[in-house]
Formats: sequence, structure tokens, C-alpha cells
Amino acid sequence: MSVKINRISSDVARELSSIMLLEAKDETLKHVTITGCEVTSDLGLARVYYTYMGEETLEDVAKNLEDAAPYLRTVLASKVDLRHTPELRFIYDDSIEYGQNIERIINNLHKEDKEEKE
Repeated sequence: MSVKINRISSDVARELSSIMLLEAKDETLKHVTITGCEVTSDLGLARVYYTYMGEETLEDVAKNLEDAAPYLRTVLASKVDLRHTPELRFIYDDSIEYGQNIERIINNLHKEDKEEKE
């Protein structure tokens, strides 16, 4: 990926985080954390990775993000200097949960090992 595309991806992620936290009226969006963004080389699509820490189900959050995507894209267009603002596709990022699960397994193994030695 080129330096320019990386910079644009980073700008899109940063601006979307700001928009969702400060400007979105939907309270659900305020609890969404953008973990990354990949913009295609033709700038037609931005895959936006997110996590969510809140009360809603992941299905409801995904629906809210899908419904808010046109609004977010419009606001994003006014904040990022691009000729064409990419379409936003939101993808849940389960890597944090995956990492926490691995950490929990390792901790349990250490605890079992300690108990066996005692």
C-alpha cells in the first residue's frame, strides 16, 4: 500500500472517530471505537474496523453504523480533502476479544501449573 493511501486511511479513521464521538446524535455511535481503516487504491471504498463497548447487541450496532454510513460519509467529505469520498463499509474487529481470550487461557494455564507445583 502506498504512503498516500496509508495517510488517507489514517485520516479517515481519525476523522470518523471524531465525528462519531462529537457530532453523531445516536448515542450508540459514541461508544464505537475505530480500530483501523483500509482505503482501496481507487479511493472507492473504506473498510472501517471497529469495536464496541456498550449495552447494544453487535447486530444493533452494525445496523446503526450501516444506517449512519451516508451521514458519516457526508460529514467526512467536508473534513477530509479528497475529490471523491470513499463508501464506508463497517467491519467488526474481533482481534481485541481474541487477544483477551488468549490471555485468559494463558493465565489459566499458569494458575493450573502453579497449583500443581504446590
